[in-house]
Amino acid sequence: MTTLSNMMATVKNAANSGKSEALVRPTSAVCTAVLQLMQKNGYVGEFETIDDGRGKVYRLKLPHTVNNCGAISPRTPVRVFEIEKWEKRYLPAQGFGILILTTSAGVITHEEAKKKKVGGKLIAFVY
Repeated sequence: MTTLSNMMATVKNAANSGKSEALVRPTSAVCTAVLQLMQKNGYVGEFETIDDGRGKVYRLKLPHTVNNCGAISPRTPVRVFEIEKWEKRYLPAQGFGILILTTSAGVITHEEAKKKKVGGKLIAFVY
């Protein structure tokens, strides 16, 4: 498992079990960017990075809005005009949830990618 898929699985399991907080280990720059997008869209509350002596750990607040989330592996290349096809595949309805892409403009949602007209690689979904 990758760091991102481990984080997404931890968030999903904590949300499904009704927990209001989750600890995620290990951390990475991509995970931080994904968490910031999830926080911006209301899927995760505040989060902080804690150094516990063995490595860094994220402490997340969960507002109970995550129905499902996951990492997309392998990281699939996507062109701007193909984004809608991937929305249909990974999200339950149009306008419900977000796809997360890595692009030349950074880690952004599929809506931002459409506005900026940039393609990239799919790395995660949340709804």
